[in-house]
Amino acid sequence: MKICVTGGAGFIGSVMVQMLVKNYPEDEIVCLDKLTYAGNLENLKAVENAPNYKFVKGDIADREFIFDLFKKEKFDVIINFAAETHVDRSVEHPEEFIRTNVMGTTTLLDACREFGIKRYHQVSTDEVYGDLPLDRPDLFFDETTPIHASSPYSAAKASADLFVMAYYRTFGVPVTISRCSNNYGQYQFPEKLIPLMISRAEADEALPVYGTGENVRDWLHVEDHCKAIDLIVRKGRVGEIYNIGGHNERTNLQVVKTILDALGKPESLIKYVKDRPGHDRRYAINPTKIETELGWEPTWNFDTGIRQTIQWYIDNEDWWKRILSGEYQDYFKEMYKDRV
Repeated sequence: MKICVTGGAGFIGSVMVQMLVKNYPEDEIVCLDKLTYAGNLENLKAVENAPNYKFVKGDIADREFIFDLFKKEKFDVIINFAAETHVDRSVEHPEEFIRTNVMGTTTLLDACREFGIKRYHQVSTDEVYGDLPLDRPDLFFDETTPIHASSPYSAAKASADLFVMAYYRTFGVPVTISRCSNNYGQYQFPEKLIPLMISRAEADEALPVYGTGENVRDWLHVEDHCKAIDLIVRKGRVGEIYNIGGHNERTNLQVVKTILDALGKPESLIKYVKDRPGHDRRYAINPTKIETELGWEPTWNFDTGIRQTIQWYIDNEDWWKRILSGEYQDYFKEMYKDRV
């Protein structure tokens, strides 16, 4: 098969690309990424010279580019990770999220329809469901939970999901959707909670925690997430939505204290800051459908996964320091100066 992973230089996408390149040497893997601030080709150093891997720089919302690429490459499968994802940024600049997350998705779907793609997979989020009350630990999101987006980010992702299902119903495009809980692990951009807290704690800087830190998230290791997506693409039923959760609920404050404890840093570094607008209270996934239909289950629990993640950031300090300095954005020019 020829598989195109859009957003493949980002956090989750790069782990997906590495997994596909290594596990399926008979498949051709094309990484398509616009290389905005969150795209980093250094994430893909391990596979950049693999014979079954190729990188293409481009924008999923550029219709002419996408149609030319599909015509040339003749993809079998599209796995769409490409998205603006940071909630805080969506509050400041909603229009960027509409362009990439909605218009980019419909552009890909139009190309899939035109060129007869065998499977289009949309990587979505549990945030499309809104949130759950903190005092009802018995409640979980399942695939029938109504969409109830809280932020411009989740509204854009929910809209994209609706278009994906509309293209399946109206045009017969063979689609699947996955909605995951909060990811963590190697290669996560330092603006996100866990790597942000690790990098700031290492530098003995204040750790900003929204509100009282009681917001709850279900944490899913990125490797478990990618294994689930691979199963859905290869064995999942067309037209279905699959929730992917890690069975690892923690408050934000618990996560921050776990990081401080692992690094031997004092809790006095915690600084409570004004909560962001529309901050969801609790996310919790019921992944029974993917567990029973496809036999998937998470292999990482949070206690072991967070320590592996912390150690990765300690061992790869140069990687995140290059991001914080902006130097990582020079890698494309250095790597591809004689190829483009």
